[in-house]
Amino acid sequence: MLNFVTFLFLLCFLIHGNAQTPVPYPYRSCLPGNFTQNSTYHSNLNLLFSNLSANAPPNNRFFNTSAGRPPNDAVYGLFQCRGDVSDSVCRSFLATAIKDVAEKYCPLRNGAVAWYDECIFRYSDQPFFSDVSTDPSLSLLNTDEIDVDKARFNQLVMSTLRATAARAANASVGELFATQEANFTSDLPLHTLAQCTGDLSNTDCELCLRQAINGIPSCCSNKRGGRVLFPSCYVRYEVYMFYEQTLTNSVPPPATTPPNNTTPTPPLPPPPPTPGKRRISTMLIVAIVAPITISILLFVLGCCFLRQRARKRHSTVKEDSVVNEMTTVESLLFDFKTIDSATNKFSEENKLGEGGFGVVFKGRFENGEEIAVKRLSRGSLQGSEEFKNEVLLVAQLQHRNLVRLLGFCLEGEEKILIYEYIPNKSLDFFLFDSERQTRLDWLKRYKIINGIARGMLYLHEDSRLRIIHRDLKASNILLDEYMNAKISDFGMARIIQVDESQVNTKRIVGTYGYMSPEYAMHGIFSMKSDVYSFGVLVLEILSGQKNSSFYLSDLAEDLLTYAWKLWKTEQPLEILHPVLRNCYSRNEVLKCIHIALLCVQEDPSQRPSMTSIVLMLSSNSVTMPLPEEPAFFLRSKNTDIKNSDISTNKFVQWSVNDVSVSELHPR
Repeated sequence: MLNFVTFLFLLCFLIHGNAQTPVPYPYRSCLPGNFTQNSTYHSNLNLLFSNLSANAPPNNRFFNTSAGRPPNDAVYGLFQCRGDVSDSVCRSFLATAIKDVAEKYCPLRNGAVAWYDECIFRYSDQPFFSDVSTDPSLSLLNTDEIDVDKARFNQLVMSTLRATAARAANASVGELFATQEANFTSDLPLHTLAQCTGDLSNTDCELCLRQAINGIPSCCSNKRGGRVLFPSCYVRYEVYMFYEQTLTNSVPPPATTPPNNTTPTPPLPPPPPTPGKRRISTMLIVAIVAPITISILLFVLGCCFLRQRARKRHSTVKEDSVVNEMTTVESLLFDFKTIDSATNKFSEENKLGEGGFGVVFKGRFENGEEIAVKRLSRGSLQGSEEFKNEVLLVAQLQHRNLVRLLGFCLEGEEKILIYEYIPNKSLDFFLFDSERQTRLDWLKRYKIINGIARGMLYLHEDSRLRIIHRDLKASNILLDEYMNAKISDFGMARIIQVDESQVNTKRIVGTYGYMSPEYAMHGIFSMKSDVYSFGVLVLEILSGQKNSSFYLSDLAEDLLTYAWKLWKTEQPLEILHPVLRNCYSRNEVLKCIHIALLCVQEDPSQRPSMTSIVLMLSSNSVTMPLPEEPAFFLRSKNTDIKNSDISTNKFVQWSVNDVSVSELHPR
């Protein structure tokens, strides 16, 4: 009797996980931690849900946002429509998720993840944007098994899923989705799907999907269907069509070859038509073409009509957008008295630093939260509306390698930005100090280089905006308590259109030594200008020397030329600072030197993109072109420029083995 009860229990469990059985509720996981009814967190959660609803399809198919002030009351959330579902279907399921998950399935919980077939819905009290989240996870399977050639079926599942994941990871950011078909037998097809959330970069999407696919054999071997669900991505396969097939999302199965190896006899060419048949063919062509032409005309007229109706609705949509922006502004606005109290009236002992745009102070709110307050100089030419617009834009940038904007204050002539407080100050505080630089061993420096690269990739490609920083340098890289790099100071950043390759300006801003030659001399800047600055910064991290003050009379007059001469004489490791030479990874150092020299090429088109740089840093085997002589260095006594007016293919193969801490070795 006991065995029979156990059998029934297991059967019910497996049926519940059957990928073919529809369920009336989403697959879900409630995150740990609870909040109090009607608390500040509860209010912020409702505000988050309101913002997600306001940005639902057709406005966005992916959207992430936050509400409240960290660390105690902030809440972060996103939704991701599956790539093939219609806007109306996704909007309907999102509305259901917002209503049911927090109230019915995970009441008073600090966070939840819900996987509908049509969308992912997620919120948490911990920041997670742009992170590859693989926990919590769910594995679901179809209990029916393949009854023939199981080994070949399992192999086909894995190879097709990998191909699908590669296509999804290479899709446009925000549309990280793909499906694919394959034929197991003539009457048994295989259908696969892969999806990432839109906050991931292409590289992180590939990493997430790879981990999900690695979980398929342990859960779903020999099964006719299965899926692995992560908060950041998921994969699924079935032997039936479970997605909407479109012209763009699916790859058809390859044509099946005949079972024998005999080559079929080609058909004989048709005989030439007789005059009577030719006349009939002409009449047939006219009969076919005429209706098609009329249909096209009707289609064009219909499009014009719908476009006219859309224009009439545009003003209403625009008003809704303004309301959403005002809601965001209100949630970020601080009054001056609060900031004045938090900084002890902007006292000198709270002063952290001073730059061309103002002074930075340390502050502390009444709840104990530490903040960094940037008080812009009163001589700033930026108006109130421009300042508000900049705040709205920067507030949308949320990445683990960017300093997070908490809010702003705008009263009278006061224009103040409030950021998260970063305890370890800036990179230059450690890098160029003879005593403190010993705290930056190779592992920390390599982590900092990777963090800067990922932050810049987010600005250039992965955020909702396309942003050129224009002032990437050691003093604008802050380090948190774990020595993670966070890019700061967006005062000189520029937003460019997706189809813009470069912009020309007469107002040159930035710092000599980090500025690309085409920008310093001609005012032309692009994403490749930031790449140049990144290359200079990497060489500074390796050498512990400032490019702007580097001088070796017998070798070179600047850091770039010095690195190039060492490369040409096959002594590249000589650029390493002495504190690193007893413990470092040779392969990682050589890779960083190679990337840095590619970044500082004089021709911008020869510099790699940040996407390529992140791939080079994260791959163990990558082909990189050989660098040419780097661009010249423009020397100036005044290195900080805040406002000035200025009218053959060779490749080398790196084969890099996995390097762990134990493989660090003395030179």
